[in-house]
Amino acid sequence: MVSLSTLDYILIISFFTITLSIGVYVSKKAGKSSSEFFLSGKTMPWWLLGVSMVATTFSTDTPNLVTDIVRTNGVSGNWVWWAFLITGLLTVFVYAKLWRKSNVNTDIEFYEFRYGGKPARFLRKFRAIYLGVIFNIITMSAVTLAAIKIGGIMLGLEPWQTVISAGLITVIFSALGGFKGVVYTDFILFFVAMGGAIGAAYYLVNLPEVGGIEAIMTNENVSDKLSILPDFSNTNALITLFVIPLAVQWWSSWYPGSEPGGGGYIAQRMLAAKDENHAIGATFFFNIMHYALRPWPWILVALASLVVFPDLASIQEAFPNITDDKLGHDLAYSAMLTKLPSGLLGLVLASLIAAYMSTISTQLNWGSSYIVYDFYKQQINPNASEKKLVAVGRLSTVVLMIFSAILALLLQNALQLFDLLLVFGAGTGLIFILRWFWWRINAWSEITAMFASGIISILLKLTPLGSYLFDAETGVFEDYWQYPFVVLVTTIMWLIATYITQPESKEVLQGFYKKIQPGGPGWEKVVRDAEAENIQIKTTNEKWSVPSGILAMFLGCVLIYSCMFATGYWIYGDYNYAITLTVVAVVSGLFLKQTWKKIRTTIL
Repeated sequence: MVSLSTLDYILIISFFTITLSIGVYVSKKAGKSSSEFFLSGKTMPWWLLGVSMVATTFSTDTPNLVTDIVRTNGVSGNWVWWAFLITGLLTVFVYAKLWRKSNVNTDIEFYEFRYGGKPARFLRKFRAIYLGVIFNIITMSAVTLAAIKIGGIMLGLEPWQTVISAGLITVIFSALGGFKGVVYTDFILFFVAMGGAIGAAYYLVNLPEVGGIEAIMTNENVSDKLSILPDFSNTNALITLFVIPLAVQWWSSWYPGSEPGGGGYIAQRMLAAKDENHAIGATFFFNIMHYALRPWPWILVALASLVVFPDLASIQEAFPNITDDKLGHDLAYSAMLTKLPSGLLGLVLASLIAAYMSTISTQLNWGSSYIVYDFYKQQINPNASEKKLVAVGRLSTVVLMIFSAILALLLQNALQLFDLLLVFGAGTGLIFILRWFWWRINAWSEITAMFASGIISILLKLTPLGSYLFDAETGVFEDYWQYPFVVLVTTIMWLIATYITQPESKEVLQGFYKKIQPGGPGWEKVVRDAEAENIQIKTTNEKWSVPSGILAMFLGCVLIYSCMFATGYWIYGDYNYAITLTVVAVVSGLFLKQTWKKIRTTIL
């Protein structure tokens, strides 16, 4: 446990005061209408939304998760989430403008103009509860669990004390300020969070007991964890940490913040943008910051923690008040922060509070938007006034916070939830990519994929079937085949469901095409059928932009991965690799600029 100085308290209290003041300041305008409360009137600029995306995905559990990964699987273990960059850039260059064109209030509203009839209404209602409530509560509980661990190690707080103190301020601010309050405070939270993370990394790496970056790299507890790429001679690690994420995971799995085709709170920010160009700019900025630069401060602290706390026993010895059900490698990040000096400690604690509030406030507002637009207004009170919708939004914000706090008290570590959420969404991602560009996908395709993925995951995770089929020692197959198995079975099942059920009606398909203008060979039949009936649904002669978008995605991946690798090698002192990758990043950036001009106009 650390002792906070007067300076630390001043920094933390000042931060809380500013945040709550913003919430109160915008509360009046946020309460005018549901569009203001959830989307800020769809007038947000790209730079503000981009910073908000970055701040939102920097939650208290993120450095804990990265620390757990690095201590367990080395730096290369981060490919389990680095692979989602491909998904992110596909959203940037293909799907961002489609979402903004749709002009919906939530991404789930998409279902009732892409599909039709009772299946579409069921899908919208079910996904609103499934994602907005169940998945949302699980995600927020992981963030709150991280806050519990930080509070326990750094301040000696009991779990319930952390939950009440951290959650109460966040839920008040979220219920008052709505989406505009979230985005405005995110701008401040971003700089506080990044300043705290970088400052902590610099100080902790240079602790006397750590000895600086050179000492870390030669330490026997760290030397085998440094590689950015997995050991190619270790088949299990290569397939699990590198091949499956890059070959299968990025396109096949639904995961909060990294949904194939966009979705969730990322879609919410795209929908709140001024126009298509601002939606593209926001998501591109987010992906650069999220993957290329931000992970390294956390990675450095994780590596330094292996010097100071080489195993769980050393963490337990240093912090005996931590109970066995909360003990894990993710605690090492908080354990290292206890060594910070006065002032910097206050800044880092403020940054962690900022990370917590940013993520939770976003999840609350996003989940509440599903409850209001896609459940309450659609199923309970279609004629609800704007004032009533805002009131329901604020009430649901409070309820979501309460349930997520209760679940957080029952969990042990963030990596558990990451793995669970990843497998639960396995096999559904391809539908989210194809539904914009293939007319034959219908509501039953998504319903089948959703239930198949969930049921198969439950059977493999919670019954003996999982250990019988996929166990490193006794299973029929190696354990790393479990995820591809779920993807394969789910994909087969939703394809069968697609072809044995009726396609969507001509009216639905033609209405979707006329509004979105998706183009491409997957809609040629619909266009031809409409022309045969003298119905004009194709309103533009522009060349199909998806091939250019995919090329831009590829160049963007080269650019951002090169930046990420170059940053690492500059830190490691491996200047040959660092210079080479920096040159690759510059060249790919120039090519990307030229390609980008083909799919968007300049952001004003």
